[in-house]
Amino acid sequence: MIALHDAIRSEKIADAEIVLVISDKADAAGLHLAHERGIETLAIERQGRKREEHEQEIIAALHERRVDLICLAGYMRLLSPFFVSAFPQRILNIHPSLLPSFPGLDAQRQALEHGVKFSGCTVHFVDETLDGGPIIAQRVVPVLKGDTVETLSARILEQEHLLYAEAVKSVLSV
Repeated sequence: MIALHDAIRSEKIADAEIVLVISDKADAAGLHLAHERGIETLAIERQGRKREEHEQEIIAALHERRVDLICLAGYMRLLSPFFVSAFPQRILNIHPSLLPSFPGLDAQRQALEHGVKFSGCTVHFVDETLDGGPIIAQRVVPVLKGDTVETLSARILEQEHLLYAEAVKSVLSV
């Protein structure tokens, strides 16, 4: 979110603004960081509610603010077909692997355990599947001898910040 905000402020992404940052956790660091930058924030907690009820509240907040594009970051839950259909081809996600390899949690650990020589990150349109949907852009990161989950994750994160901004710019220019 910060990388996207910085890209918008520096006009690497033109004619865009972040109108709202939503989290399902009231204490999420992203909410605090967004608030510091003057971006509206909203915590819409699950609180044991059914998925549809929770998602309806999020959808209503997004529609109320006329959000054109949703950029997920750290949202660790599959979106339902109901949610995805409310914003067709307008939801992006970033994932720390070269999808379709290593979807889901612990992608960097999966890459190291499989002994791949390259990993990276992917920005894709969200569909109802786990880290599925059409790929928009990818960035390759070499796996170095002696890499740990932490060192590989840090190098991938650097590329994620650059790639997400490029992918958003590309999607908005269509």
